[in-house]
Amino acid sequence: MSLINTQVKPFKAQAYKNGKFIEVTDESLKGKWSVLIFMPAAFTFNCPTEIEDAAEHYAEFEKAGAEVYIVTTDTHFSHKVWHETSPAVGKAKFALVGDPTHVLTNAFDVHIPEEGLALRGTFIINPDGIIKTLEVHSNEIARDVTETVRKLKAAQYTAAHPNEVCPAKWKEGEKTLAPSIDLVGKI
Repeated sequence: MSLINTQVKPFKAQAYKNGKFIEVTDESLKGKWSVLIFMPAAFTFNCPTEIEDAAEHYAEFEKAGAEVYIVTTDTHFSHKVWHETSPAVGKAKFALVGDPTHVLTNAFDVHIPEEGLALRGTFIINPDGIIKTLEVHSNEIARDVTETVRKLKAAQYTAAHPNEVCPAKWKEGEKTLAPSIDLVGKI
């Protein structure tokens, strides 16, 4: 069964954010849009490139009223050291969430049991804690956060305009579609 349009399962995790350890729970995700970005592990070669990409787009997420959470199967202690030692990871102003018990990776169906790591998964969650988009792929392929921002804005738009849909490659401000029988076979 797909996780799309399902409620985020209850969880509690420790994270490192802006020089402090914080607790992140399913309740932390409620009240605003959230983007969870799962990565295999700290201190890898590809993950810092994605964190740096997310950091470079963080102002766009904030402007859209969304919070970003990076999740790996490491501890929040590892994330502190990773943040302090990697120039790319050091750019992160968002939470680096530890999941050493694999509660989150299992709840979001991105856990690799034989490795104890996570697949690369991206989840956009609405303010009610409902998963609206997901993308999961193999770990050798890093993401482009530009597409995550686009999907967030599309999810927000359709939430605010429930009788419209965003066509392929839709960007904020572009024309949407109003589904109707009159469009069938005409596009």
